[in-house]
Amino acid sequence: MRNRPIVALIYDFDGTLSPGNMQEFGFIQAIGKKPQEFWQESDEIAMGQDASNILSYMKLMFDEARKAGIKLRKEKFKEFGKSVELFEGVKEWFGLINEYGKSQGVKVEHYINSSGLAEMIEGTEIGHEFKKIFACSFLYNAEGEAEWPGVAVDYTAKTQFLFKINKGILSIRDNKKVNESKEEDNKRIPFSHMIYFGDGETDVPCMKIVKMFGGNSIAVYNPEIKKKVNVAKKLLRQHRVNFITPARYTKESRTYEVVCAIIDKIRSDFALAKLTKSK
Repeated sequence: MRNRPIVALIYDFDGTLSPGNMQEFGFIQAIGKKPQEFWQESDEIAMGQDASNILSYMKLMFDEARKAGIKLRKEKFKEFGKSVELFEGVKEWFGLINEYGKSQGVKVEHYINSSGLAEMIEGTEIGHEFKKIFACSFLYNAEGEAEWPGVAVDYTAKTQFLFKINKGILSIRDNKKVNESKEEDNKRIPFSHMIYFGDGETDVPCMKIVKMFGGNSIAVYNPEIKKKVNVAKKLLRQHRVNFITPARYTKESRTYEVVCAIIDKIRSDFALAKLTKSK
């Protein structure tokens, strides 16, 4: 048994850490479209060909960038990522919660589990805070330009990354180690040591799995948008999540209060488990 527990904070991105879809903070403007227009065209591709919504938006990004003469290199995606807006307190959140965990003898790790683009998330002000970003990404040719989707993450595919975090696997490609049987005590981060943050119904599979296996799921919401508030309340009413909180991440926020309380409980449960195994 480890000397101290590791707690994994796992975040969706769009609507959870950022108030909008990441493509809306620079990319869509660069191709000369409005957000509503872009997403409508993406939906039409998906519905017209009964295709993945994720692959449809990735194809549309690729096609529209080419029309606009924009070469989609990793550096360009990161450049767009620099413009992505974040909710109040997000930039300081990681230092705050890491420090609290340290004061309680708990190691805190942060992960992204998103249907957005990894390259853009890497370019945000918080991209360096994550142990691993599980998200969509492109394949690149010899000239360094995007030419094909490399990873497409829809809301059910996101669940596989929970099991990878559980076993300490950071490779997106891996499909062997994640399926190997392991004793619960040998898994790096038990589900009971996970906190999942999401904002909507596309997060339900992950929320449900984390909660079902003893972890905690939190539905965050933009308090200025009634629809978002109602979705969070619905998720709580349907027992999909343990808590709901406004999307604020300051030291004075309910989010901080809830997460600190969960960390306290994990620390206490870990100490009790050690005592039951000691002679």
